[in-house]
Amino acid sequence: MSTVTIRIPMPLRNYTNGADEVKVQAATVGEALQFLGANHDGILSRVLSPEGELRQFVNVFVGSQNVRALGGLATPLAEGQVISIIPAVAGGATRARDVRLMQLKSVIPEVTPGEALAMQAGGAALVDVREQDEISQGSPPGAMRLGRGYLELRIEDAVPDFDRPVVTLCNGGVRSLFAAEDLRRLGYRKVFSMAGGFSRWKNEGLPIEIPPRLDAPTRERYSRHLLMPEVGEAGQMRLMQSRVLLIGAGGLGSPAAYYLAAAGVGTLGVVDHDVVDRSNLQRQILHTDARVGTSKVSSARQTLEALNPAVKVVGYEAHLESRNVEEIFSGFDLVVDGSDNFPTRYLVNDACVKLGLPNVHGSVYRFEGQVTVFWPKYSRQRGPCYRCLYPEPPPAEFAPSCAEAGVLGVLPGVIGLLQATEAVKILLGIGEPLVGRLLYFDGLRGAFTELALDRDPKCRYCGDNARFPGYVDYERFCANVAA
Repeated sequence: MSTVTIRIPMPLRNYTNGADEVKVQAATVGEALQFLGANHDGILSRVLSPEGELRQFVNVFVGSQNVRALGGLATPLAEGQVISIIPAVAGGATRARDVRLMQLKSVIPEVTPGEALAMQAGGAALVDVREQDEISQGSPPGAMRLGRGYLELRIEDAVPDFDRPVVTLCNGGVRSLFAAEDLRRLGYRKVFSMAGGFSRWKNEGLPIEIPPRLDAPTRERYSRHLLMPEVGEAGQMRLMQSRVLLIGAGGLGSPAAYYLAAAGVGTLGVVDHDVVDRSNLQRQILHTDARVGTSKVSSARQTLEALNPAVKVVGYEAHLESRNVEEIFSGFDLVVDGSDNFPTRYLVNDACVKLGLPNVHGSVYRFEGQVTVFWPKYSRQRGPCYRCLYPEPPPAEFAPSCAEAGVLGVLPGVIGLLQATEAVKILLGIGEPLVGRLLYFDGLRGAFTELALDRDPKCRYCGDNARFPGYVDYERFCANVAA
């Protein structure tokens, strides 16, 4: 004898007091139906003829197989199998959709919302396959909102472990069955569908959150980000709420600012006291020939707002000095340092260390460039600050500016884009930032080299027992603020 489940169709549930499932012990399908009839008066005559044969308007399935194609009522049963009774419904024969759903229910395990919540707490992936307009009305906290249309394209990035339990949910429990079937075909081995869907979840009083929603033009602008599970709608909202400060609107600041604006970073601060010079235009792509002689901050604002009107550009047309650095840095999430002089680099470093801000550092020289992230307070790994590498600036003769040494025009573009990449990773909390690592680029060889950077535990600014010693206004080594 095996314990099996008989699924009761809607037209016959009045015989089972509304129950949609009945468990019985039987060795064959016929025995299971007899047990059902013995415990629920009237139901057996709706399934079997007086001669004890299946009625012509009723089909019975074991799993996904019709017993008429098996052994009929003598079909043997195994432990845990599901028997589905599929009668014709009023108005004609049973719809193919209903048969298909019953077949899916016989092979896709269903869980209640409460069970789904417990599974999620235990590490299962709860995947909401509803459309965005439905999800915007509410969704279980922590659910992966992947949608039905792109599910097969997104699921492997969101759930790379094919043995991780996955629970699909829709609004009523139907689309989630089809989604679960597709996930099983992709190779996921522990797939469940949430019975009753989000409607039942909500009716049972389980927790709900209203995800922030992007309007249609914004969704169109960032559609390629929204397709990426590492970004998605939540990540894009985070970028739009972020604040990044760029030191310099020159060779490094130009590409970094341009791509951060394109990515949708909500507020970009730009610090630069200089004006646009024609010699800048070989690399400083924020500016145009028509703006020669105008403020770089004003020129940057025009370019960035033309690219993305939703981005707020906050300009600081001032020398960065110890008396104003903390006021300017206040309220920003990270700093992108595109300066080309040591006094500014040390000042940026010292302020970032004191305020706990990530410092995305870049530098260029002729055909070479460097990028790293100075962030001693990074939670995963305490990296160095700039002073760990260079406690004091070199003499002026060892620190030529771009105006003196020259720089290949495209080289700052490479380094500036790497700085923007690091900034986006940090803002989204994804990947591994270049903390404790320096990426060195040799443009002539076309080669990148990664170098390890060690933190100095005795550093006066970020060491183990360091107490902030104050700012130092070094003599300026370069004429220009930005490369």
